[in-house]
Amino acid sequence: MATHKHVMIVHPKFGEVLNETFMDEVQFKIFLNMVHSSIELNQNLSTFNGKDFLVHIPSSILKESLVIGKTKEVSIAEVVLAKSKLEG
Repeated sequence: MATHKHVMIVHPKFGEVLNETFMDEVQFKIFLNMVHSSIELNQNLSTFNGKDFLVHIPSSILKESLVIGKTKEVSIAEVVLAKSKLEG
């Protein structure tokens, strides 16, 4: 079994601001730590992986948002199916 790690940020006025799934536990923990640090330090949440993931959420919106992080067990078949949809 594999584990999906999921982060969702929902603002009461603007709705879903971010909805991201991670397969790597380290990346999931780093991202949650970035979100937490941005809230605590009253800084914008900005990150770019150099390829295909760019996020910029102003601190005013982030502070008013609900941040949900959760994990979900998935089978290997579900992982293969998801990857085939991405490649197709």
